[in-house]
Amino acid sequence: MKVLVTGGTGFVGSHLVRHLLAHGDEVVCLVRPTSRLDNLQGLTVKLARGDLSHPETLRSALEGCHTVYHCAADYRLWCKDPERMHATNVEGTRNVLQAAFEARVERVVYTSTVGCLGLEPDGSPANETTLVNFEKLIGPYKRSKFLAEREAENWFRRGLPVVIVNPSTPVGELDIKPTPTGKMIVGFLRGKMFGYVETGMNLVDVRDVAEGHILAAKKGMVGEKYILGHSNLTLKQIFDLLSKLTGIPSPTKQIPHWMAETYARLENYWSDKIRHREPFVPLEGAKLARHKMWFDASKAVNELGLPQTSIEEALRRAVKWFLDHGYVTSRRDKRG
Repeated sequence: MKVLVTGGTGFVGSHLVRHLLAHGDEVVCLVRPTSRLDNLQGLTVKLARGDLSHPETLRSALEGCHTVYHCAADYRLWCKDPERMHATNVEGTRNVLQAAFEARVERVVYTSTVGCLGLEPDGSPANETTLVNFEKLIGPYKRSKFLAEREAENWFRRGLPVVIVNPSTPVGELDIKPTPTGKMIVGFLRGKMFGYVETGMNLVDVRDVAEGHILAAKKGMVGEKYILGHSNLTLKQIFDLLSKLTGIPSPTKQIPHWMAETYARLENYWSDKIRHREPFVPLEGAKLARHKMWFDASKAVNELGLPQTSIEEALRRAVKWFLDHGYVTSRRDKRG
């Protein structure tokens, strides 16, 4: 079966490509002229040069495809140009879905995020039906993905057979950029985590997320959403797991949220206005840390058969990959 993957050079997308090839599919990857192709090296995929903002390239890439996996997104917590992020995540998604509709593909899997789902007031794990208030979504990434998800729902109502998946926080190898979570792991390996705030997130093996996409295409109900997640952990528990894997001490000092946000505001100003670089602690991330991003993935587990690989194993692979690929270079880091 011939399939199109957007975002196939990225973290989740490159794992999806590998899983599709293992399933025997013929894979076409939409790539921009400036895309890094490291994650596709050695793979038997067809590269279709194009861009989400150019519908004609999407139509060309879709020729003969049975299924579309739209994974491409601008995923950053720190963003100087929200309009550009909106163009990629919302308008780009609209273009992909329209092209898929015109090509009469048999299934579209749209990669959303738990970031645009609601949270339970009492901190208990949220699910696909938890109510969300758009005004309370923090940062341009969450807001743009929320609007992109509405695009997917609109095209479903027009007859496009689309299934939405909402990955939580994937961890594992091939996190080339790296993602915000990957940066946190690298920061830990570099010995830069001197404290922690009281927060939490749902971690999932990136390989399980990739398999979850394929399961959604095969078993998912069109128009439905599926959380692709696994373990709800506090930030301290995540650092403790990393410490167990590396021997690097886990931070013991809990930092108040107000202090973390104050530091982030100062560091963001210094990095942006003085150093002209991305901040180490994005202010949006500090704000998000006030909430435990905990979710219930039982729908995907029960209806799709989503795998639930050990988070410790996924973190072990992530640590090894970052070390093997030179993301950590100091003497102290190498001892870890």
